[in-house]
Order: sequence, then structure tokens, then C-alpha cells
Amino acid sequence: MIRGPVIETPRLILRPPLAEDLDGFCELMADEDAAKFIGGLQPRAAVWRTLCMMSGAWSIRGFSMFSVIEKSTGNWIGRLGPWQPEGWPGTEVGWGLLTLAQGRGYAAEGASAAMDYAVDSLGFTEIIHCIDPKNAPSIKLAERLGSRKLGEAVAPAPIPHTVWDVYGQTADTWRARRLE
Repeated sequence: MIRGPVIETPRLILRPPLAEDLDGFCELMADEDAAKFIGGLQPRAAVWRTLCMMSGAWSIRGFSMFSVIEKSTGNWIGRLGPWQPEGWPGTEVGWGLLTLAQGRGYAAEGASAAMDYAVDSLGFTEIIHCIDPKNAPSIKLAERLGSRKLGEAVAPAPIPHTVWDVYGQTADTWRARRLE
């Protein structure tokens, strides 16, 4: 059962995660390059807990990351969207895609739709992106979306010893940009 909206873009379907997405989540977190900046390699049991946490956030917070489905194939290719666990430095829209889906503009397409949703439906007044300073592709995407570096933030427990660069923009800045 889907507990949240389904958003369609020209090439993607964004929907709340389902149990059937576990293999895709596991593939993402077993790919060293794809997982490097989103928690690192993780065994299946840990990925299951992450999937349940993201799914549960739809019930508790009323929002969470979406599973990203490629329309042309029906394949799960990643997760992205609004994210704000307890202790998070702000109202984030984040992303993580399988290596095979990177470099095709999917992250920008999906993140743009998720930012529209966060501003228009969830009422976010600011959108941030917590990015490892070594993650050049995500920094480039954040800047492409119109975000700028706002500062740094220390990740909350249980994420150990992680300091992010925080990129972001106000909802008004996003609204003005997306109209261009």
C-alpha cells in the first residue's frame, strides 16, 4: 500500500518506498561508489532497517524520501526527496541513485519535482542539501538547482564523525528560479 503521493516527471515516477524496493535499496548500498556519501556499504539487514525507517517516516512525519522508478523500464533506480529525521540540520531534499542511473539528469529531474512538492505541499520555507565536501557531483547538482553553500553541519547520532557542507535556498528563491 502506498502511503503518500505519487509524482510523475517526464522520465520518472516518485512514490513512497514499498517492501518490493528492498533489492534496489540493497543494490544501492552494496555499490561502493553509489553508497560512498550516503552511509557507505551496508549489509542487507541494515538496508532493511533504512527502508523501514524511510517508509515509517511517511506515517510519522507525513513525508520522506521517494523511491525513484524509471518510467521506460519500470526499474527502481534510487531514492530522493524530503528528509528530516530528528536532530537533522533542516528540511532537506536529498538524493542517491544507482551508478547506472547517474549522469543522465535523473537526479536533477527528480530533485526538482521533490523540491516543488516540499515547497508547495509540505510548506517547507527552506530546502537544504547535506553534502560531503568531497562529493563533487552532488555539489554541482545542488548549485544547478540554485542552492548555495550556507555553512557546515555535524551529522546527528548515530552517524559517526560526519561533517557536511550544507547547501540550500529559501522557498521563495526556489519559486522564483523554477519560473525561469
